Amino acid sequence: MLIHEGRIKAAYDAGVFVLKLYGDVRLTLCATLDRQAQQLAGTPGLTSLIIDLRDATNVDSTALGFLAKVAMAVQGRLAERPTIVADNPDIQRMLDVMGFSSFFTLVEAPITETQELADLPEVPSDVEETRHRILEAHRILMRMNEHNREEFQPLVEMLEAQEAASQRG
Repeated sequence: MLIHEGRIKAAYDAGVFVLKLYGDVRLTLCATLDRQAQQLAGTPGLTSLIIDLRDATNVDSTALGFLAKVAMAVQGRLAERPTIVADNPDIQRMLDVMGFSSFFTLVEAPITETQELADLPEVPSDVEETRHRILEAHRILMRMNEHNREEFQPLVEMLEAQEAASQRG
């Protein structure tokens, strides 16, 4: 199976924001997802958030952490929880195990097809920024449930040690 490099598109219309992920979504897109979370937190008139994963072949744990951050950025501002549309059984299982149903409404079919989606430009990130974002994403995942805490604790401890060493050096 050919796996395509990940990319992200977005659309905003009449209070509905749609974030659509394509291909193999990995940590290289986390700066883009982080910027989107920050922008959504301040978007006036936002009424609904839909994250469409139907064209994603893989979403790594760092990207999942930033999807959770997107949901947390709009928490309390929307009448209903953000929606994730996913029809890939592997991605559905991963979302379930990671506890995403506590923060999102998970569906297999789109609620509505959106207008034209625009490519989001990839936000560049250096090694330090990337390591910091990976750490942040996994801390977010650890707060979601006990399974994630146990799963990601060793990685978080290793990244914290690397971060401390780079700050000393």
